[in-house]
Formats: sequence, C-alpha cells, structure tokens
Amino acid sequence: MKKFVTVAVIGVSLALGGCGKSDSSADAGAEKTSGVGASSSGPVKREAGNWKTDVKLVKFDMPGVPANMKDQMEKQFAAASGTEQCVTQAQVDQENAADALSKGFGEACTWAKKEIGGSKIDVAGTCTSNGQKVELAMNGTMEPKKSDVLVTSKGPAPTGGQMEMQMQVTSTNIGPCKS
Repeated sequence: MKKFVTVAVIGVSLALGGCGKSDSSADAGAEKTSGVGASSSGPVKREAGNWKTDVKLVKFDMPGVPANMKDQMEKQFAAASGTEQCVTQAQVDQENAADALSKGFGEACTWAKKEIGGSKIDVAGTCTSNGQKVELAMNGTMEPKKSDVLVTSKGPAPTGGQMEMQMQVTSTNIGPCKS
C-alpha cells in the first residue's frame, strides 16, 4: 500500500503546488506524451500571495483492509489540511502546468490525456512507481485565486485485487504573504 500511496501523494503534491514550479533539478523524471500536449490557450496563472491548501480523502477502496484503516487515513489527510504556502510573483511567473507534469514525477509516466488550458485541468495517464504501474488522473479547475482538483489513483493492492484512492485538493489564495 505504501507504494500506491506514494504515487497518489505525487499527484497531490502536483495539485498542491498549483501545478508546480519549474525546477531544472526535477529533470530526473521522464515523460512520454504519445503526441498529447497542453492546450494552446495555456493555464490560468495563480496570483502571488499566501495559499492555503486542504486535502480531503474522498474514496479509499482496497480489498481485505479493515474498515478502521480508512478512518485512520481520513484523519491523516485532515491533519495535513490547512497548510499554508507563500507563493511569490517570481514563482508564479515560472509556473508551467504542462512542464510540471513532465518534471514532477521521479519515475516515468505516460500521459493519455493532458488537457491544461483556460481554467481547466484534465490529465490522465499511467505512472510507474517502484516497478508498479498506477493509473493517475487529475481533473478540476485552476483560477487566479483558487484551484480545486480531484486526484484519482488506481493500481494493484498489496492485499490482492485493485485499489482506488481519490483525494480532493483545494487551494485558496487567502491574502498577502505573511512575513
């Protein structure tokens, strides 16, 4: 399960970062796009400021797992919610959602769908983490003062069968950065 959660967390971290930052050190990841590209209209840029992020576990299905495990995971996500991050104008100027998808993953992903334009994000593909293939999808909106993305991960469960996890990641600009 830890491997599966790791890939899910990668998806969340991409969403948390408002589609990430350009970072040449992140070139360790690989992307195979099969001719799929970002929308020509480009994504909406976030406004600089203090961003608060909330993460909610929407769905957690894994065969053979006790019911209390979902409760524990919901508590972990709730504890991680409410994080704040100062995003400077320089960071906003360098953000590029399509580039973040290319560089934001430590291992190879193949994107079947990568539509990022206007205020919409609709991405789906298969990522390999620790030799395990996991389907990853991100669907939602990104506006100058708010992003709201549903991250869905599906893959083999360590208990056998298939596992699915969905997380709602909502980030809101709550004002100027705190000193």
